[in-house]
Amino acid sequence: PGSVSAAFQEYLQHLGLQDFPCGLGSWNKSRYNARRSSQAQPAGLEEAVPPGEESPEVLLELLRDQHSPWALPPDCSPQAQRLREVVVLAPELLHGSRVSQLVKSLRILDKGVEEVDEGLLQFQQLEELILSANHIGRVTSAHLPRTLKVLELCYNDVGDLQDLCARPPPELQHLGLGYNQLCGPSQEKHLTVDFWPNLVSLDLSFNSLTNLLGLVSQLSTLQSLRILLLQGNPLALIPAYRGFLVDSLPKLSILDDIYIWPEERQQFHGLAGQPELIRSEARLVVSIGEMKGLPNPEDFQQLEPGCEGPVIAYRYCVTYQF
Repeated sequence: PGSVSAAFQEYLQHLGLQDFPCGLGSWNKSRYNARRSSQAQPAGLEEAVPPGEESPEVLLELLRDQHSPWALPPDCSPQAQRLREVVVLAPELLHGSRVSQLVKSLRILDKGVEEVDEGLLQFQQLEELILSANHIGRVTSAHLPRTLKVLELCYNDVGDLQDLCARPPPELQHLGLGYNQLCGPSQEKHLTVDFWPNLVSLDLSFNSLTNLLGLVSQLSTLQSLRILLLQGNPLALIPAYRGFLVDSLPKLSILDDIYIWPEERQQFHGLAGQPELIRSEARLVVSIGEMKGLPNPEDFQQLEPGCEGPVIAYRYCVTYQF
């Protein structure tokens, strides 16, 4: 699709909103025409049904019955079912962009989306936008509805937050940027209360962030922050990483999917005042439980007395590439 708007239109086609039992057609034309002429509100289920047409009640049953050929697959979202039912009751919403005004949660996963276009502004009630596993490299904040509370962009190609922070949604509570391409100290300045005054949850996991001290100094301004994910970044390999974060962000409740108990906070008390402990080094612990198919070198160390045969030596090494 390329853009979010194009992906949404493809999604609507998949839902079959223009086709029976949704949309406008011979199955409900008199009810729709009567409503247009009288400017009435959406009709109730008890209205008389002309011959050859179906009542809204019957049409809804065709959508809800899991054995119906018009039922959605079980893995479809509740929002998809709700949209279809609303269109059955008020098919005039299909005109123009009115249907987008009904959407509060929009999930477009792995659809090849590259652009967050300005067509997204038609979603005037949108609170949750999930765009995971696409190819988005930059997000223009001016194209985001101001009503957004959740923005999930994990598994994309975001490498810079400048455009996203130019005019971010003021009520945003969760920002998901895991598995992207964020790196360097230039990104830290965008993670402050000036841009995200109501942020409760922040996912920066599996990027290339290295400056723990600089990042913490910015995150400490986020007074509402309670959930933080930084695992998978090089800075998470610093020996004092978790303790320093726990003591530096006293309002934090969950770090890297692990709850912070009072005992842990007490254990690391005072560590935030010792930044000299944060060194530019990493600690790795590698455990190899079992190896199969390799001869044991110890079996060849003891030779039989008087053995004059050639000695075969086995040596193994493990390398790590970063």
